[in-house]
Parts: sequence; structure tokens; C-alpha cells
Amino acid sequence: MQTETQIIGMVLGTGADLIPLPAVPALPSPLASQVREYIRASKAESTLRGYTADWRDFCAWSEGKGFAPLPAIPEAIAAYIAECAGRLKVGSIQRRLNAIAEAHKATGLESPTRNATVKNTMKGIRRTKGTAPAQKAAALTADIRTMVNAADDGTIGARDRALVLLGFAGAFRRSELVGLNVEDCAFGKDGLVVTLRRSKTDQDGVGRKVGIPYGSNPETCPVRTIQEWIELAAITGGPLFRSINRHGKVHLGRLSGIDVARVVKKLAQRAGLDPAKYAGHSLRAGHATSAALAGASERSIMNQTGHRSVQMVRKYIRDGSLFRENSAVKLGL
Repeated sequence: MQTETQIIGMVLGTGADLIPLPAVPALPSPLASQVREYIRASKAESTLRGYTADWRDFCAWSEGKGFAPLPAIPEAIAAYIAECAGRLKVGSIQRRLNAIAEAHKATGLESPTRNATVKNTMKGIRRTKGTAPAQKAAALTADIRTMVNAADDGTIGARDRALVLLGFAGAFRRSELVGLNVEDCAFGKDGLVVTLRRSKTDQDGVGRKVGIPYGSNPETCPVRTIQEWIELAAITGGPLFRSINRHGKVHLGRLSGIDVARVVKKLAQRAGLDPAKYAGHSLRAGHATSAALAGASERSIMNQTGHRSVQMVRKYIRDGSLFRENSAVKLGL
């Protein structure tokens, strides 16, 4: 039986002698290394990290129960996810099934996750626990104004204002925000053009441009606040949004997605909002909802958010219209 480390290497294409290769004569070492690297690049780093953690958890569980993790029997996987249901969300359980499936595919084995026992167990977990995601509240335009006004003075405040206003105006995901470099920002007479090199829905790095127009109020104008932040921080290249120490010194390293959530929560609390309900996604959701309330078309919202399907955009529109177009108003209560 392969060790846990060997199996993880097979899945991720690193740290092992065996990787899933086409049925061709043995490749020379340099070519095999190149294949390994491209196999690894076929999945996002966050996905690889998740698979690694999930597979280790399944291996540890299997060892404790006396089961072999590879090949795994369907009954063992069903028991594993049933136990996971007591402590994990449905999405996390599904990701662990995906990791188990990848491990088997990487070694040329048929995935036992397709077995009826496993599929029906997962179906029962979904019906019991529900699959509705815990959505964060949308930060609407009025909320954003209040949050920006509550920001600190100095470099930290300048960065936080720029982060929130750009995230809101561009409807960016937090990963897109922290992935921006100064070189991705082009200022012009109409506003700011942001080039997204890669995003969640663009893993191949085709890229797209997002226009950020000048705001009517200088204090909440995303273009001006970005310019002010770049000048104040004396950034000439590299990461746009960076960490800052308590003395106001700007570091070289870029912020993480968790840092975006912390900034939003901090400013939401100062604005009198419940910080538990707000996070990085609140900026993106707030843009779509606020734009829909103001009468923006689905197409224009999708152009800004980069959504490929109208279904999610329409959800934001419905959420924004819950009280604007509500038949209960006509009941005379």
C-alpha cells in the first residue's frame, strides 16, 4: 500500500515517482518533470491546497478505522462523509469527495465516489442539512459612504478607502482585488481601466478590462482614492494593496483575501453595521444590488461583475426589490 505522502504526490503531480501520464514509452526525466508541472498547473493553487488537506484527513480517518484509503471501498467513503456531516458544511463534504475521486483517477482507478451507496448518502446529507449558502449582506451605496467616512487617517485609512471603493465600484472578488498590481491600473480622462489578469471564472488567464468611472463626490470617488493611495504609499510597481504596520510603514507583500474581509468588517462595525454579516463579498454583492436598485440593466451589471450567467445577477436584483416592488404594500395594513 502506498503511503499517504506518495498518494498525495500522485494527485498533485509533485513529490512522487508516479504521476498520471499518457500510455507512451517512458519519458526522459526532464520531460516527465515538465508534464508534472503542467498537470499541477491545471488546477488552482487553492484547489490543490484543499485537496491536500482533505486527502490527509481521509487517510487519517481510514487508518483509524482500519480501511485502506486507496483503493477505498464505497461503504468506507459513505461512513466517512456521514461522520463529516456532523461537523462540516455540505460544500466542504463535497470537496472531500472530490479529493477522494481525484486520488483514484490519478492512479488509474475508477472512483468509488460514483457508487450508489456514496451518492445516496451524499443526497441524504444535502436534504438533511440543506444546501443554501450563508450569504453575506450586500453593502449598499449608503453603507459604503458611511464605511469610507469611518476609515482611519494616514496610510491605513487611505488604503482601506481605496480598497473598499475600488472593490465596490468594480464589483471585484476579494481574490481579484488582492491580485492587482499597480501595472494593472491605467488612468485616463474617463476614469480608471483595471486589467484583471486572472479570476475565478478565468483560470486560463485570458484577462478582461473593467472600467471604473470618476465619482461625483471626490471623497468617495474610487479613481481619485486609488491615485491618492498610490501616491501616499509611494508605490511604483508590484502589488497594489499591501500590508501596513502600526507605524504606517507600507510593506512589499500584498494583502490576502482574509485581509479584505477584515477591512470590510472593521469599517462595517464603525459604520454601525453588524460586522458578522459583512465580508469581502459584500462589496461585490452590494454593487450588483445597488446598481439594480438604480435601474441598471442586467447586461451592464454582468459586464462589470463578469458573471457568465444571469441567474446570480437576477438573484441580486430580486433581493434589492424585496421592498421596492412588494405586493404587501398594497394590502392597507
